[in-house]
Amino acid sequence: MNDLFGRGGGRRSALKPAAPAISTGASDYSAKDIEVLEGLEPVRRRPGMYIGGTDENALHHLAAEILDNAMDEAVAGHADFIEVTLEQDNWLTVRDNGRGIPVDPHPKFPKLSALEVILTTLHSGGKFSGKAYDTSGGLHGVGSSVVNALSERMEVEVARDRTLFAHAFERGKPVQKLKNLGAIHNRRGTTVRFRPDPEIFGRQHFAPARLYRLCRSKAYLFKGVEIRWRCDPKLVEGTDTPADAVLHFERGLVDFLAAAIEGRSTVVPAPFEGTLAFPDNAGRCELALTWLEQGDGFLNTYANTIPTPQGGTHEAGLRSALVKGLRAYGELKKDRRAGNVTAEDLFGGMAGMLSVFIRDPQFQGQTKDRLTSPEAARLVEAALRDHFDHWLAGDPTTADNLLAWAVERAEERIRRKEQKDTPRKTATRKLRLPGKLADCSRESAEGTELFLVEGDSAGGSAKQARDRETQAVLPLRGKILNVASASADKLRANQELKDLIEALGCGVGERFDIARLRYGRVVIMTDADVDGAHIAALLMTFFYKELPELVRQGRVHLAQPPLYRLQAAGKTVYARDDADKDRLIKREFKANQKVDVSRFKGLGEMPPASLKETTMDPKRRTLLKVVLPPEERARTSELIEALMGRRPELRFRFIQDNAAKLDQEAVDA
Repeated sequence: MNDLFGRGGGRRSALKPAAPAISTGASDYSAKDIEVLEGLEPVRRRPGMYIGGTDENALHHLAAEILDNAMDEAVAGHADFIEVTLEQDNWLTVRDNGRGIPVDPHPKFPKLSALEVILTTLHSGGKFSGKAYDTSGGLHGVGSSVVNALSERMEVEVARDRTLFAHAFERGKPVQKLKNLGAIHNRRGTTVRFRPDPEIFGRQHFAPARLYRLCRSKAYLFKGVEIRWRCDPKLVEGTDTPADAVLHFERGLVDFLAAAIEGRSTVVPAPFEGTLAFPDNAGRCELALTWLEQGDGFLNTYANTIPTPQGGTHEAGLRSALVKGLRAYGELKKDRRAGNVTAEDLFGGMAGMLSVFIRDPQFQGQTKDRLTSPEAARLVEAALRDHFDHWLAGDPTTADNLLAWAVERAEERIRRKEQKDTPRKTATRKLRLPGKLADCSRESAEGTELFLVEGDSAGGSAKQARDRETQAVLPLRGKILNVASASADKLRANQELKDLIEALGCGVGERFDIARLRYGRVVIMTDADVDGAHIAALLMTFFYKELPELVRQGRVHLAQPPLYRLQAAGKTVYARDDADKDRLIKREFKANQKVDVSRFKGLGEMPPASLKETTMDPKRRTLLKVVLPPEERARTSELIEALMGRRPELRFRFIQDNAAKLDQEAVDA
């Protein structure tokens, strides 16, 4: 079920072992204990520093790095097509018709080709000086080398100067010298074929649907490229993902936006869009925006074709330009209410795409989730402000509709804020709260959490382990009702769900009001076993079906309690599952050391101190956020209906379609 809602960004366990006994002697710590990692060994030892972890997101980050390099060639005007091929056994090939990676000897390392230097040396590449690329997504010189380090094998072919060259690597190390394969005609560019290392990523495989969406978004982002997608037909049997496709979009982001909002009504008849150059050849920005009559919007931002899901300075420039522009239009129309419009009002129901191409962009971390270049805000705001003003002035009817829509949202926001300012305790007295609820003492909902636990036993431990000011605990009896298959009458009659709804205070259905939500966050905390996972799935189904706004706003989380406690020689660590236990025993304890392994039968049997340390203390715990990306909503609804709904034939079909994968995983194991 966690796959349906997102994986929480792939965060690794934050459980901290108890500190070992302090030793006053220094004889056991000397120069020989100081390691110096050379070449690509740091990447293999600490992959999380370079790709954010070893989960599914990190695995697909490898594909994005190689595809980004090919996209840089296309954006620079040296390539017009890219081929992406996914084979069986997890092999991925990316080929472009660009200039080809240089293969001549490197001036600093004359015995090595530039190709080998790029693929075996961190912080090497042609994107530092800006001479080879005006704008690029690869900036730190670590992308290709990191992929090489984390691949079981990588094979590279370079067609350059009518000659074909080949090189091969295994786990980051060359297994042959650069080969000259002779003359070649009618071909140029770079071909990279690699397979992620199972030692790093386990049995995880590339997901065809995810790679296809990645290719499609890249084609949307740059109109000058054609991406040719190919996939082994057996990998996409029974899915909507095509085995072959040619992705090329003449209207770029406008087509992207149209596909994303298909079937939804908009406030404006046509999107606000354009391609705008920055002064002094500093780059350009492209955008397509519209405003939805109902429901939540979204804003997808990119920098040099790299997705920036956490936004950044380019998004700040967009916000400033649009808010200032709409307020100025309101002043021109002598509508005083326009001064109340904020970015929250204008962007809450906006659906849009923003893509910038700038020189030497600065990102937050190697995974590049956020653009931090200070000049991006100024460049985007300056370019968009005049363009937005002209768009509003050119169509007064559309501008008036947009202003009225934004003003209405501003007034609604102000009304809700006034309701929120009412002391929380006053609202509490008006509610009939469940008797088993151990409420927190803070009056405001901000910073508070409601923990949903299974049974009075777990509830007792959680109540002792909690922070009484900010953390509330509601025990639930056994497995709650499956709302996906139950009737409305059964839902209304179910006492456990009634208690939960009353504790939240925000109502459901037509009576739902987010302003009345009594807690800032809801945490599902169930046992780390199969029954606990089932209860968590039922609760997530309840929130998805009855309180979807809480999921959309990222207010629902999953706690990650441990299943095992491992102790030896005064050292204690906690493991989430069997695989984590085996890994920690090898990593944290000496060989042949006797390790005492204790399995928790449930949260109710955990000492409150251990429960607090591992699961409830915000400074040391790990929470998985339940998320629902806009592009996955239709698929999620289908899976919920199939797995949790009333029709058993859909579950039977799902089992038939996926049984082969489980059988193969069992064989691999």
